[in-house]
Amino acid sequence: MAIKLAKSGFYEGFSKPVAITSKVLVAAFIVWVAMNSEAAAALLAKLQVWSTTVFGGWYMYITAAFIIVCLGLALHPRTGRIRLGKPEDRPEFSNFSWISMMFGAGIGIGMLTYSTAEPIFHFANNPDVIKGLTIGQDAGNVRAAYKWAFLHYGFSPWAIYGIIGLALGIFCYNRGLPLTIRSALRPLFGKALDGPLGHCIDIAAILAAIIGMGVTLGFGVSQFASGIYNITGADWILSEGKPSFVAQVLCLGVVIFVSILSAMSGLGKGIKWLSNINMGLSIFLLLFFAIFGASVFAFKTFFITIWDYLLALPAMSLTVYGGGDETAEALKGWQSGWTIFYWAWWIAFAPFVGLFLARVSRGRTVRGFVLGAMILPCLICLAWFTLIGGTAIDLELSGVAKGAIVNADISAQLFETINLMLSPALAIGMSVIIVTLLLTYLVTSADSAILIVTTVASGGGGNEGQTKHIIIWGLIFALTVAVLLYAGGMDALKSAMIVGALPFSAVMALMAVALVKVMVFERRHEDS
Repeated sequence: MAIKLAKSGFYEGFSKPVAITSKVLVAAFIVWVAMNSEAAAALLAKLQVWSTTVFGGWYMYITAAFIIVCLGLALHPRTGRIRLGKPEDRPEFSNFSWISMMFGAGIGIGMLTYSTAEPIFHFANNPDVIKGLTIGQDAGNVRAAYKWAFLHYGFSPWAIYGIIGLALGIFCYNRGLPLTIRSALRPLFGKALDGPLGHCIDIAAILAAIIGMGVTLGFGVSQFASGIYNITGADWILSEGKPSFVAQVLCLGVVIFVSILSAMSGLGKGIKWLSNINMGLSIFLLLFFAIFGASVFAFKTFFITIWDYLLALPAMSLTVYGGGDETAEALKGWQSGWTIFYWAWWIAFAPFVGLFLARVSRGRTVRGFVLGAMILPCLICLAWFTLIGGTAIDLELSGVAKGAIVNADISAQLFETINLMLSPALAIGMSVIIVTLLLTYLVTSADSAILIVTTVASGGGGNEGQTKHIIIWGLIFALTVAVLLYAGGMDALKSAMIVGALPFSAVMALMAVALVKVMVFERRHEDS
């Protein structure tokens, strides 16, 4: 693939059409939102409603297709044993570091925010409650709550990431194409990807990654600010029960500054060591809840949820709720606000995470990749949900919480759970550990995203160590999140992400087709 790269000047080693156009488009978006914050928030909200109404079914079906493709390629005897790379290649990172980096980059921040919030929200309301099959906040609703919670953190997000990781691993390591998004479409479009078409695909991937990472950073810095409030009690951090804009921006500045420093050190140093640290702290946090939380409740719920999830997965993945009577409208609203929002979030996040997975997975087989990048993270997520979220639900069911967790802001629910479990002094100590863990997850995700965007902008040329470009992309991430928080808080961030994910979802669908074409049909032709 002949991607033209600049040979000298500021953009030496980069594709100017991709790097410059991406920055211009993001800069124009930042200026537009900053100058017209209220109008921008309103327009983004309208576009969100339109995209989820018109393309809600598309998001549901395409995500289900990604699961089928990933599992099918892994289970097939021939394709499953194909190695990402040459036959003699072996993994660059140990299994622990590999899983730590994947989990930290892909979903670590979401676990700290949603390990409590997701089960609690669905414990109060989910489609089974809307249909009248269970009662919200009742013991009989626990199984339904976990079934729907695990839908959003089970196979689906990791299959979305896995499609890009597998495609790029095969086309880049096995066929010698550059490590950039357009390479995965080579079997469909050929040399046309060397020019404007390929540039547009890489630009779409960069824009989706920036918006997807923006939502993740937005949730993370909000919880970071809530944790600082829980430790210090400083009133200025909160505004109307939620982290203030000033507190969020200050936390964002800290995260981006540390992320830039980590990105400068490269993948094998800063990111690897940060990932190992946050996995170690995660294990400590889970052990704490296993010992002092609702461990019996969690153990039982863990295995029951796996059974319920696997039985209900086809129906949950393929059912698209339409409007009509009051119940139908309620189901449609729930699905748009939860499942479709999540699928758009994962798709927007996928260019960065998928390329990152490919970058750290060279030398692994397709079957080993799917096991390590799809199955194991699902079980880790479920452990978080049952140990931490299960403790929160148990506190509500027993009457100890008295609604304190359910009614808290999403960024503060984990800290409310800690406050109810421990004395004030111990709660502060545990909050310090959680805030430290959150910071490592935020930095791991942000610095990985900066490196991956830099790689795509350089046509996969490996210009990861260029300090000036790392700093620029870090500032772009920070400004994008800051202006959207200013315009409409997390609602504006989520709206921008759902709209921005739509064009890249089409690119991902084509990537899945190209992957199947090469690994199944062309391999069959070669064998014959």
